[in-house]
Amino acid sequence: MKIYQFYVGGAWHDPASGTWIDTENPATAEVWARIPDCNAEDVKRAVQAARECFYDGPWARMNAADRGRLLRRIGDIVVANAERLGDVETRDNGKLAKNITPPLKSWQSDSFYYYAGMADKFEGALIPVDAPDILNYTRHEPFGVCALITAWNSPLSVLIWKLAPALAAGNTVVVKPSEHASASTLELMGVLEEADLPPGLINVVTGYGPTTGEPLVDHPDVRMVSFTGGVPGGSMVASTAARKVKPVVMELGGKSQQIVLEDADLDLAVNGVASGIFPATGQSCISGSRALVHRSLVEPFTEGLAEVSSNARIGDPNDPATRIGPIANKPHYEKVLRDIAAAEQSGLRLVLDGRGKGPEQGYYIGPTIFADVTNDTKLAREEVFGPVIAILPFDDEDEAVRIANDSIFGLAAGIWTSDTARAIRMAERIEAGTVYINNYFNAATQSPVGGYKQSGYGRENGFAGMGAFLQTKSVWLATSPAQPEPFAD
Repeated sequence: MKIYQFYVGGAWHDPASGTWIDTENPATAEVWARIPDCNAEDVKRAVQAARECFYDGPWARMNAADRGRLLRRIGDIVVANAERLGDVETRDNGKLAKNITPPLKSWQSDSFYYYAGMADKFEGALIPVDAPDILNYTRHEPFGVCALITAWNSPLSVLIWKLAPALAAGNTVVVKPSEHASASTLELMGVLEEADLPPGLINVVTGYGPTTGEPLVDHPDVRMVSFTGGVPGGSMVASTAARKVKPVVMELGGKSQQIVLEDADLDLAVNGVASGIFPATGQSCISGSRALVHRSLVEPFTEGLAEVSSNARIGDPNDPATRIGPIANKPHYEKVLRDIAAAEQSGLRLVLDGRGKGPEQGYYIGPTIFADVTNDTKLAREEVFGPVIAILPFDDEDEAVRIANDSIFGLAAGIWTSDTARAIRMAERIEAGTVYINNYFNAATQSPVGGYKQSGYGRENGFAGMGAFLQTKSVWLATSPAQPEPFAD
């Protein structure tokens, strides 16, 4: 069994509490590692290290071009250690290995290269003000210490999307991963020791939300927070940050719809909708868990979706042939089972039941499909975050848009149609931060990600992603200082 320490100030430490948290491999339900149960004392130590690095350490004297060079070095190290990092994350949260290691070598590590190039490209502006002999210009400056709070479904991916722009902007960070999946983040700090990071630049504390996360968000020296997680956790983070008037970027939950119009290619839509929910075991914020299907296609679509989904291999996340791995942790596994049972007991038609599928050991649930769902049901309105999809019929385009927007969430949406002009028109009407047309689940460092409504606010990735970690200063310079008029006679 591996016992981890937490990482602060360029060194490893035991928690002040003297206690650790067991972490299970969800594929086997066996404890394989322990992570530190950090408390407010450990958080204070981490923030202090980050603060000293920002104000007094070598980071404070490093220019933007040098920050870019460091980010490129980090990217190279991540690529070189992708297998090691991927193995730990798969063991820690059950995510398919083929969905971790290859991205770490490509589009995820590209975040470090992308923001390395952007580090010295965020330029200020000269403002044409109506004042003689006055020069007004702007500067983009880092906040200082930023708290990066990540989720258990994709710890490394979520962290990289935050870490790269935060460092490119010149901040220092304290990372708090989920207590359900902290090992890969700690493993990342182990490999990044090769990067010769300034001590205190990146710090990692692990533990529970009330005893680790809340003291971190509440700390007076933490100037900005970036959070990914569920709505309840996001609400608590926002409330805590608001007491100290701190800006927060939030990427929260979703109940994303995939709209299948009557002119869609049925095979393409069936496979596309299945790929938009099941391969990640439904454990992605943008999972398309509501299939809005034109009434003329409901029966053939439902039959086709059930057929392709029932043939998906469920099992070992390290097996390249596996399409669906385990639920990431026991508490969430039990929650998904409760949601399926509640939907069945409410009278919804269960077309495909994923309970009891997969290996006996571990937390496995196969694809689960409910049909004849209406949008006023709990299954259509609340996030399951599992391999469960609800099929809702509609009669025309206006009704599809109305159902899609009748939700507290607005993270993503998919449209399946052969009419591009129609798809573009619908994309403008749908309230979601990302809209996919005849595809689903694509992402790129250059493309902003974020939600509408209770799916969050602020954006990650792209120029907006780095802008979230910067604040703007306006400078007024008198080019020909004049003697001011006397203040008093």
